[in-house]
Amino acid sequence: MTKVQLRFALERKLDEILMRRIAEAHSIFGINRIEPAPHGLTVDYDASRLTEDDVEAALRRAGLPVRRLDEHT
Repeated sequence: MTKVQLRFALERKLDEILMRRIAEAHSIFGINRIEPAPHGLTVDYDASRLTEDDVEAALRRAGLPVRRLDEHT
């Protein structure tokens, strides 16, 4: 397992609905942890199973309005 961390901005404020979607997204194969913050998320995932694009697409499919942040942002 190759553990990697990505940061995402949320395109709308964190609310109860998004918190439920985050909880449900924990079951996505290859995602190990999702940590919410007021305006974003930090996601730990297994890079031997998912690419950065896979993680972003999976979060969007789960109903999370995310935008990947650049490492230098």
